[in-house]
Amino acid sequence: MHTPVTIIGAGLGGLTLARVLHVRGVPVTVYEAESSPSERTQGGMLDIHDYNGQLALKAAGLMNEFHAIVLEGRQAMRVLDRDGTVLLDKADDGTGGRPEVQRSELRRILLDSLPAGTVRWGRKVSSTRTLGEGRYEVTFVDGDTVSTNLLVGADGAWSRIRPLLSTATPEYTGTSFVETYLFDADTRHPAAAKAVGGGMLIAPAPGREIFAHRESGDTLHTYVALARPQDWFDAIDFTDAAAATARIAREFDGWAPELTALITDGDTAPVLRPHYALPTGHRWDRVPGVTLLGDAAHLAPPNGEGANLALLDGAELGQAIAGHPDDIEVALTEYEQAMFLRSAEPATFEGVELSEIFSGDNTSHGLIDMITEKGK
Repeated sequence: MHTPVTIIGAGLGGLTLARVLHVRGVPVTVYEAESSPSERTQGGMLDIHDYNGQLALKAAGLMNEFHAIVLEGRQAMRVLDRDGTVLLDKADDGTGGRPEVQRSELRRILLDSLPAGTVRWGRKVSSTRTLGEGRYEVTFVDGDTVSTNLLVGADGAWSRIRPLLSTATPEYTGTSFVETYLFDADTRHPAAAKAVGGGMLIAPAPGREIFAHRESGDTLHTYVALARPQDWFDAIDFTDAAAATARIAREFDGWAPELTALITDGDTAPVLRPHYALPTGHRWDRVPGVTLLGDAAHLAPPNGEGANLALLDGAELGQAIAGHPDDIEVALTEYEQAMFLRSAEPATFEGVELSEIFSGDNTSHGLIDMITEKGK
């Protein structure tokens, strides 16, 4: 089968690209390894920024749908010291420019905006090959193949499309998240719920951090960040939820109980999320007929920009393709040059700056200074 524009990956970036092409009359097919939209949970909250993610949704014609899923008040932020002292309590006054939504809801409105059949589920890529003259063949694990004149890798950190363009592979950054959830928090976990407040809680210290978000309903979603080598985490049996929880909690001995409760009182088993990254400033020479977006192109440690950049990548690539229908290479060159510059900036600005704060001796006050100075 031949599909002129073929997107591998139905994440936020790939779906935004598909939507922008659809509204501009360009046929597109998306292939996704997952068997359905509900195969796995889609992560937690995303703050969608007015200078990148929201621009993408405007280009996709989905701002009304976006506003309908915004969770009011979630831009509130609290910074606590490890003893529970409140160092910063910033209310959400509605002017923050980074409204919060559930990732699953954002993906839903993107999927709902596409014609039925645009996304082909259960299509995991096993290999790709060049057919010459900017054409490619994609083979799926079931043996089926498609050929295409334009192949876009929107398939995340371990992209199967990236090797067509680059030899770079993600490497462990030295930090990992351990995720937990508290449900019905205001009634079942009132002290932790009070500590988190109405939006986001950050309790940082050198080499460790407790970060929590009040999600939809009455749910607290906690990310425990630890700067530890992979073999340190490998020594923890995460199939034994109680033992894993106890081991992670020991890294926060002496912290205020309302903070450690976000770990020890979790209503779900702790889940390890190691952080990987591509080299800072990752780029490639132009290769006819193929490109990347989102994490496939510029995977970085969590810095608040990843999903927003993926959205903007998808929108700008779609606009470039639609704007140069007779010269795809001009479109891809235009997109890539802007994307390379855009994606390098957060990795060397917010990402490095945050890592320096969390490895310093005065992490809480360093973070507050950054928030205050940049109006975060």
